[in-house]
Amino acid sequence: MKKIAFLGLGVMGAPMAGHLSKNGYDVTVYNRSVGKADAWVKEYAGSAALTPDAAVAGAELIFTCLGDDPDVSSVIEKAASSIAQGAVIVDHTTASPALARRLHDDLSELGIGFVDAPVSGGQAGAQNGTLAIMCGGDGAHVEIARPAMDAYGARIIHIGEAGSGQLCKAVNQICIAGLLQGLSEGVHFAARAGLDIEKVLEAISGGAAQSWQMENRARTMAKDEFDFGFAVDWMRKDLRIALAEARENGARLPVTALVDQFYADIQAVEGGRWDTSSLIRRLTDAD
Repeated sequence: MKKIAFLGLGVMGAPMAGHLSKNGYDVTVYNRSVGKADAWVKEYAGSAALTPDAAVAGAELIFTCLGDDPDVSSVIEKAASSIAQGAVIVDHTTASPALARRLHDDLSELGIGFVDAPVSGGQAGAQNGTLAIMCGGDGAHVEIARPAMDAYGARIIHIGEAGSGQLCKAVNQICIAGLLQGLSEGVHFAARAGLDIEKVLEAISGGAAQSWQMENRARTMAKDEFDFGFAVDWMRKDLRIALAEARENGARLPVTALVDQFYADIQAVEGGRWDTSSLIRRLTDAD
């Protein structure tokens, strides 16, 4: 049985670590807020550590699922002295490609593997074990971690070298941002035109307009309900990463930049914790 450490028990990390426990792994968890770690231990088989270094001691695989670059850097720095040579770190945080490359290189010198492996599928995907996982780093390290990631991932793709997983996640968020704005405008247009939204969705969801967002968010958007999963604050963090990388590689992202500013409008009306489908509020609030 592999000994695993899982650092970060937010709405994604807690169920992901839970799937590892249910699949028979020896899991030690750590979370900055001790209460979340205590709650996890009450629900799943495993143990909790009070510090990152205590959590990773003796672990063959170390998973992190944190907030942003500074969180990842801080936790790994605190844990580094206790990580065994030959261990592999898999970072599920959506962070910058630059950080992934730096950690990969720095940890390689210590004999520690590092895989940047952001996920897509939201809270529901984490709970149901159906996440898409996009991996960057050495292929051998991805394969070492793959059996464990199978516990919560329905699709695990090795994209390429270190940082490639984070770049792929940027592509994911670029696509979602534009799609959600289009869906917001479509649902808003249907309402203003006096159409029955259920009949509209029945008509168009089987055609070229179909998407996961339409299937899972269009009806709640029409009901002005935005308490589902991925928050605007996190989306803006992800788009910040994508736009910064675009400035470096010369990619032109006019729609992404515009939607990023639309999300800033949502934050300005205290909607930072609403889910990303709340873009429609910019349109309905103007009515």
